Amino acid sequence: MRVEWINPFVTATCDVFRKTLACELTRCPMTRRDSFCPSHEVSGLIGLTGQAQGMVVVSLGRQTAIRVAEIMLETPQETINADVADAVGEIANMIAGSAKSRLAEYELSVGLPTVICGKNHVIAFPSKSTPVLIPFESNIGPFCLEVSLVEQAAGNPRC
Repeated sequence: MRVEWINPFVTATCDVFRKTLACELTRCPMTRRDSFCPSHEVSGLIGLTGQAQGMVVVSLGRQTAIRVAEIMLETPQETINADVADAVGEIANMIAGSAKSRLAEYELSVGLPTVICGKNHVIAFPSKSTPVLIPFESNIGPFCLEVSLVEQAAGNPRC
Protein backbone atom coordinates (compact mmCIF):
# COMPACT_ATOMS: atom_id res chain seq x y z
CA MET A 1 0.00 0.00 0.00
CA ARG A 2 1.31 3.44 -0.91
CA VAL A 3 2.27 5.58 2.09
CA GLU A 4 0.51 8.69 0.76
CA TRP A 5 -2.81 6.86 0.95
CA ILE A 6 -2.64 6.50 4.73
CA ASN A 7 -2.79 10.17 5.76
CA PRO A 8 -6.20 10.89 4.16
CA PHE A 9 -7.70 8.12 6.31
CA VAL A 10 -5.94 9.28 9.48
CA THR A 11 -7.00 12.88 8.88
CA ALA A 12 -10.57 11.81 8.09
CA THR A 13 -10.71 9.72 11.28
CA CYS A 14 -9.49 12.60 13.45
CA ASP A 15 -11.93 15.02 11.78
CA VAL A 16 -14.94 12.69 12.12
CA PHE A 17 -14.25 11.90 15.78
CA ARG A 18 -13.63 15.58 16.59
CA LYS A 19 -16.69 16.95 14.77
CA THR A 20 -19.18 14.14 15.33
CA LEU A 21 -18.20 12.88 18.77
CA ALA A 22 -16.38 15.91 20.27
CA CYS A 23 -13.49 13.52 20.83
CA GLU A 24 -9.78 14.20 20.47
CA LEU A 25 -7.59 11.29 19.42
CA THR A 26 -4.06 10.16 20.10
CA ARG A 27 -2.63 8.08 17.29
CA CYS A 28 -0.45 5.17 18.31
CA PRO A 29 2.28 3.67 16.10
CA MET A 30 0.97 1.99 12.97
CA THR A 31 1.86 -1.54 11.96
CA ARG A 32 1.01 -4.00 9.25
CA ARG A 33 -1.95 -6.17 10.06
CA ASP A 34 -0.78 -9.70 10.75
CA SER A 35 -4.02 -11.60 11.38
CA PHE A 36 -7.58 -11.85 10.14
CA CYS A 37 -8.98 -11.05 13.60
CA PRO A 38 -9.51 -7.36 14.34
CA SER A 39 -8.23 -5.92 17.60
CA HIS A 40 -11.74 -5.17 18.88
CA GLU A 41 -15.23 -6.65 19.07
CA VAL A 42 -17.20 -4.33 16.74
CA SER A 43 -16.04 -3.53 13.20
CA GLY A 44 -17.50 -1.19 10.60
CA LEU A 45 -16.32 -2.08 7.07
CA ILE A 46 -16.50 -0.05 3.88
CA GLY A 47 -15.37 -1.31 0.48
CA LEU A 48 -13.65 1.08 -1.92
CA THR A 49 -13.49 0.65 -5.70
CA GLY A 50 -12.21 2.76 -8.58
CA GLN A 51 -8.67 3.28 -9.79
CA ALA A 52 -7.70 1.77 -6.44
CA GLN A 53 -9.56 -1.01 -4.67
CA GLY A 54 -9.64 -2.01 -1.03
CA MET A 55 -11.32 -1.63 2.30
CA VAL A 56 -11.33 0.54 5.40
CA VAL A 57 -12.31 -0.94 8.77
CA VAL A 58 -13.03 0.90 12.00
CA SER A 59 -12.69 -1.61 14.83
CA LEU A 60 -13.96 -0.56 18.28
CA GLY A 61 -14.14 -2.23 21.64
CA ARG A 62 -17.59 -3.04 23.00
CA GLN A 63 -17.73 -0.09 25.40
CA THR A 64 -16.25 2.31 22.84
CA ALA A 65 -18.90 1.31 20.28
CA ILE A 66 -21.66 1.75 22.86
CA ARG A 67 -20.27 5.18 23.80
CA VAL A 68 -20.16 6.22 20.11
CA ALA A 69 -23.85 5.36 19.76
CA GLU A 70 -24.75 7.17 22.99
CA ILE A 71 -23.06 10.36 21.78
CA MET A 72 -24.51 10.19 18.27
CA LEU A 73 -28.04 9.27 19.36
CA GLU A 74 -28.05 11.18 22.65
CA THR A 75 -29.63 8.09 24.21
CA PRO A 76 -28.17 5.66 26.75
CA GLN A 77 -27.26 2.25 25.33
CA GLU A 78 -26.79 -0.79 27.53
CA THR A 79 -25.52 -3.35 25.04
CA ILE A 80 -24.55 -3.90 21.43
CA ASN A 81 -27.78 -3.56 19.45
CA ALA A 82 -29.01 -2.29 16.06
CA ASP A 83 -28.55 1.35 17.11
CA VAL A 84 -24.92 0.72 18.07
CA ALA A 85 -24.28 -1.14 14.82
CA ASP A 86 -25.87 1.69 12.82
CA ALA A 87 -23.73 4.29 14.62
CA VAL A 88 -20.53 2.34 13.96
CA GLY A 89 -21.52 1.89 10.32
CA GLU A 90 -22.16 5.61 10.00
CA ILE A 91 -18.77 6.47 11.53
CA ALA A 92 -17.06 4.11 9.04
CA ASN A 93 -19.08 5.67 6.21
CA MET A 94 -18.09 9.22 7.23
CA ILE A 95 -14.41 8.28 7.46
CA ALA A 96 -14.42 6.56 4.06
CA GLY A 97 -16.33 9.42 2.44
CA SER A 98 -14.01 12.06 3.84
CA ALA A 99 -10.89 10.13 2.81
CA LYS A 100 -12.39 9.58 -0.65
CA SER A 101 -12.57 13.35 -1.18
CA ARG A 102 -8.87 13.60 -0.30
CA LEU A 103 -8.05 10.86 -2.83
CA ALA A 104 -10.15 12.32 -5.67
CA GLU A 105 -7.62 11.44 -8.38
CA TYR A 106 -8.43 7.73 -7.86
CA GLU A 107 -12.15 8.23 -8.58
CA LEU A 108 -13.09 6.01 -5.66
CA SER A 109 -16.60 4.78 -5.03
CA VAL A 110 -17.57 4.03 -1.45
CA GLY A 111 -19.70 0.96 -0.78
CA LEU A 112 -22.38 0.56 1.84
CA PRO A 113 -21.20 -0.01 5.40
CA THR A 114 -21.27 -3.45 6.94
CA VAL A 115 -20.93 -3.96 10.69
CA ILE A 116 -19.67 -7.17 12.26
CA CYS A 117 -20.03 -7.74 16.00
CA GLY A 118 -18.58 -10.48 18.13
CA LYS A 119 -15.36 -11.63 19.70
CA ASN A 120 -12.78 -13.08 17.33
CA HIS A 121 -14.68 -12.26 14.14
CA VAL A 122 -12.70 -12.51 10.92
CA ILE A 123 -12.19 -9.89 8.21
CA ALA A 124 -10.56 -10.93 4.95
CA PHE A 125 -9.15 -8.00 3.01
CA PRO A 126 -8.96 -8.12 -0.79
CA SER A 127 -6.18 -10.32 -2.14
CA LYS A 128 -2.85 -8.69 -2.95
CA SER A 129 -3.41 -6.10 -0.23
CA THR A 130 -1.54 -5.64 3.01
CA PRO A 131 -3.66 -3.76 5.53
CA VAL A 132 -2.13 -1.08 7.71
CA LEU A 133 -3.33 -1.03 11.32
CA ILE A 134 -3.53 2.40 12.98
CA PRO A 135 -4.50 2.25 16.67
CA PHE A 136 -6.01 5.27 18.41
CA GLU A 137 -6.64 6.18 22.04
CA SER A 138 -9.46 8.54 22.98
CA ASN A 139 -11.47 9.72 25.95
CA ILE A 140 -14.28 7.33 24.91
CA GLY A 141 -12.00 4.32 24.51
CA PRO A 142 -9.50 2.69 22.17
CA PHE A 143 -10.17 1.74 18.57
CA CYS A 144 -8.26 0.85 15.42
CA LEU A 145 -8.41 1.96 11.84
CA GLU A 146 -7.39 -0.62 9.25
CA VAL A 147 -6.80 0.48 5.67
CA SER A 148 -5.89 -1.48 2.58
CA LEU A 149 -5.82 -0.12 -0.97
CA VAL A 150 -4.30 -1.54 -4.13
CA GLU A 151 -3.98 0.55 -7.27
CA GLN A 152 -5.74 -1.07 -10.22
CA ALA A 153 -3.78 -1.65 -13.42
CA ALA A 154 -4.75 0.56 -16.34
CA GLY A 155 -7.37 -1.07 -18.51
CA ASN A 156 -8.89 -3.19 -15.75
CA PRO A 157 -12.65 -2.99 -16.12
CA ARG A 158 -14.56 -1.57 -13.17
CA CYS A 159 -17.87 -3.16 -12.30
